[in-house]
Amino acid sequence: MAQTAEEEAFRELDDERFKKKIIFFKEQFDRARKEMRQLVVGQDAVVDALLEALIANGHVLVEGVPGLGKTLLVRTLAKVTGCQFSRIQFTPDLLPTDIVGITTYEEGKGFFTVKGPVFSNFVLADEINRAPPKVQSALLESMQERQATIGKETFALPSPFFVMATQNPIEQLGTYKLPEAQVDRFVYKILVSYPTFDEEVSILKQNTTTREFSDFQLAPVLSQMDLIDVQKFVKRIYASPKIERYIVRIVDATRNPEKYGIEQRKYLAYGSSPRSSIALYIASKAHALMKGRGYVLPDDVRDVSYNALRHRIALNFEGEAEEVRPEAIIKEILQKVPIL
Repeated sequence: MAQTAEEEAFRELDDERFKKKIIFFKEQFDRARKEMRQLVVGQDAVVDALLEALIANGHVLVEGVPGLGKTLLVRTLAKVTGCQFSRIQFTPDLLPTDIVGITTYEEGKGFFTVKGPVFSNFVLADEINRAPPKVQSALLESMQERQATIGKETFALPSPFFVMATQNPIEQLGTYKLPEAQVDRFVYKILVSYPTFDEEVSILKQNTTTREFSDFQLAPVLSQMDLIDVQKFVKRIYASPKIERYIVRIVDATRNPEKYGIEQRKYLAYGSSPRSSIALYIASKAHALMKGRGYVLPDDVRDVSYNALRHRIALNFEGEAEEVRPEAIIKEILQKVPIL
């Protein structure tokens, strides 16, 4: 009698090669975290979230006030994973061609294509909300389809391809709201907070203002092939039908909050898209793998929910006027949505 895909996935949990792969990847990412701590002080939760998004083959939107090391984070991550890094500084006068590239002409050479900085493994879209929506939208094709169109030609982007966009939450002058279609393409939105007192004391001795980046001699503990391999492997992490229904129920609670008795439903403009369910699904698998497990627990889903949903919950005017935080709504949803 033929086995179902569900039965095969469950049986794989006892496979020795499967178990060894999980141990191997956990050790590799533990080493990557340790290497990053040479330069990145504190922010352990942010580093873990970045690694989870990378494993899930997603992109990350990072929000925090200036000077918290957001640029340093992705630069360090690129170094320890042995990947190519490029930075795009978003400004009001930036053009889409400054991101993807341009077709140009030179006498004696004819027409040829100059590829833009998006053709890299790790792309830092610095202060992405400083450019108008038409420029921000230049990244949409690249983020979703891993390709870029220049003129009449379409080019595949390098693999792995990871976009980390940063935005400053306190400045409004000269900034633009990100299009909802673009925000939805980030698997995570991460909030970077101030360091603790002791961490800031360490930062005084361990920073790239008084020391050169090269002085830290960061070693690449992962390769591009390792990342491609883990992005394929994470799909094999087991999520039971109960976990799948739990994920969909959480997302459904953002659309139909009255079904679950969500008291803060009056602040919701609309709920999350199916891409939210996909983000929760793959991110919870990545989280389980980072913990050294081959299966997803409800705690994994809850742990990733804040990063995966905070940018996908739209507040209405009343919610914005009362400065309701999406995290408060997510917390209530997690408290009231049952695991059946």
